Amino acid sequence: MAKEKERSTVGTDGVALPVLPPDRDPRVWARLVRVMFYTPGFLALLLIKAGEPTSFGITVELLMLSSAAAVVAGLFIGTQSSSGGDHASRAGVWSGSLVIELLSVVPFLCAVPSLFHELATSALFHARDASATVVPLGASEMIPAVAILPFMIYQLAGFGTLHFVLSRTANIAINAAILVLIVAAYVANRSGGFIEERVLSGLLVISMAITVFYGVMKLRNMQADYDARAPRKADKKEKEKKE
Repeated sequence: MAKEKERSTVGTDGVALPVLPPDRDPRVWARLVRVMFYTPGFLALLLIKAGEPTSFGITVELLMLSSAAAVVAGLFIGTQSSSGGDHASRAGVWSGSLVIELLSVVPFLCAVPSLFHELATSALFHARDASATVVPLGASEMIPAVAILPFMIYQLAGFGTLHFVLSRTANIAINAAILVLIVAAYVANRSGGFIEERVLSGLLVISMAITVFYGVMKLRNMQADYDARAPRKADKKEKEKKE
């Protein structure tokens, strides 16, 4: 991989430049778009094919959102320009990654615990023998939900795109809200409170949509600000000669 060019930290006006996310390989994110399109989409179709009982409802919607958001993320990533283009095209990969992280991965993580329970216990998928003993899964049902923890690490350790858009306090608050809403939605599902689950999942999706809208616009404005005030190559060379 080519060495990333060192960015200027101070603008031509002497004021600090915005801290932009690092350059990211569009090919990697394009592959992730395919994964996030096919995997949740296939699972949603599987549940619909099974008959979509009441407890499947919001799970199917979350999976379909995850799949559809991946397509939108691909549109952003496809606009990326390594040379030339406008300010938005130079923030295409960052914007696409933000869409995948918050509108594709988060709904998928919210759907996974309930999805596992339904796939493991639903009579629609398993022919039940009257004499068969039903073995409760117990706490093992939460094993798929453990995927939320590395996602939290990804976000809070500075790997996520949101880290460059929001302050650390706001980033922690949003990710804490993600964790709380996902857990609360799963508890509501297991308790049979499907209306409460829909409300909690709806709040999660709406908050992620608002965050993505703000984040994409902020990334574009940061790039525009950087392009407007960053020292040009000719200015750098002249400064080096003087020194």
